[in-house]
Amino acid sequence: MVNFGKRLKELRLENCLRQQELGEILFVNQRTISYWENSVSEPDYDMLVQIAILFDVSTDYLLGLED
Repeated sequence: MVNFGKRLKELRLENCLRQQELGEILFVNQRTISYWENSVSEPDYDMLVQIAILFDVSTDYLLGLED
């Protein structure tokens, strides 16, 4: 099963965004994006929904529950 961090990084790269740019869109710093992508921490529920909306995917997809 794919984890959230891997999915987030894939989506970010597919959309040609740097960590800094994604952080600015989501109003978090680059370090937070790095922590999420490296599975050091995870976003809260509200942020997870914002990320799903931004990339037009489901939260289940982000969490690796569906392809």
